[in-house]
Amino acid sequence: MSDIQSSASTADVTPALSFGDDAYVRIRRDVLSCRLPPGAFVTEPELMARYAIRKTSCRIALTRLAQEGFVRSRPRKGYQIAPILLRDVEEVFTLRVQLEPLAARLAAGRADIARLRELEAACRVQHPVLQLTEQIDAFMDANKAFHLAIAAASGNVRLHRTLALLLDEMSRLVALGFGVQKTKPEIKHDHNALIDALAEGDGKRAETIARRHIETFQAMTLEKLYASLAETGAAIPVNGPGSWR
Repeated sequence: MSDIQSSASTADVTPALSFGDDAYVRIRRDVLSCRLPPGAFVTEPELMARYAIRKTSCRIALTRLAQEGFVRSRPRKGYQIAPILLRDVEEVFTLRVQLEPLAARLAAGRADIARLRELEAACRVQHPVLQLTEQIDAFMDANKAFHLAIAAASGNVRLHRTLALLLDEMSRLVALGFGVQKTKPEIKHDHNALIDALAEGDGKRAETIARRHIETFQAMTLEKLYASLAETGAAIPVNGPGSWR
């Protein structure tokens, strides 16, 4: 059993989350879904009331989120949800387009094809009873699981870990872009073509398809993101709070 599979098995038997862990998971999910908007300021009392948590749990969650770069401590103001910078958008896609084709090539002939087909289908499940934000959440969860299953099949633990963080950052871009535009991403063709290449053990073709997929999704996401910004009158800083595109 690989280190990645072993970690997943261990997670299955992990005891229930502590209060601090639970607070971290819930606040983090709202950051990734942009329910806590990029650039917004929050205070401990506000978060404690919103999530019905105690101060200790709140501070544990904020400490972990700060370590991941999703929140920043602002003296006398509380905490700021990390803004989405133009540099961040470019860096996320630059890394994805390098790492995911590599993961696909390494996973060729090794991936669990049946599982990938299940995850791909989950990306397209309709949830008519859910609000759009929750529908996008469901899509992003399934999409992340799909891509991480390929990364896990590569056998490279560090590659898997790095892609997991990149896909979390990706979630905020998708939520901000597609959420405001009231639509969900469409990626069925690329996913199925990638699955076929992996099943045939064709690493070169899997690598090419993965690269095309990331480049297509980049163009799609940026189009929605900038349309959202134009619609809301907001902007993305180029490098920092004092510099705007």
